[in-house]
Amino acid sequence: MVDAARPGTGALRLVCFELRGQELAMPIGDVRETLPVHPITRLFLSPACLAGVFSLRGEIVAVIDLGVLLGLGRTEVGDDSRIVVVEHQDGTAGIVVDRLRDLRTLDAPLDPPPTNLPAMVAHLLVGVAVTATGTVRVLDAHAILTAEPLRAIAGISDEGRPS
Repeated sequence: MVDAARPGTGALRLVCFELRGQELAMPIGDVRETLPVHPITRLFLSPACLAGVFSLRGEIVAVIDLGVLLGLGRTEVGDDSRIVVVEHQDGTAGIVVDRLRDLRTLDAPLDPPPTNLPAMVAHLLVGVAVTATGTVRVLDAHAILTAEPLRAIAGISDEGRPS
């Protein structure tokens, strides 16, 4: 598998999706599956970036509102919305997206995130690629699953251990 944590390390297979008109992607190795939006149960006193939880074949899965993490505001679920289930060594979570796009293979190295992005947003990206159809922002599953607001509710300390 390609090392998706470092820009410029060879061909990269991506699951692409759209959020607020922006094309975003995750390395295919970090995506367990994509689903129609299931009923999501909100959790009392949870941060805005946690949309809630849902049951996936008996497993309770947290749903992250990527729009909030990226500073785009709360994601509204529509007819084309999907949940991208992300699985990484840090755990499993669903991400609500506006719509799925095609699978894509990038052969050119990723560029680093633009320097004009807020630090919190840049931290969530592996890098970006300029393609014939526009810019693809490649997300970092580890950074999303361990984002500060989510670490606080999971009780994870800075050393990665339960507090």
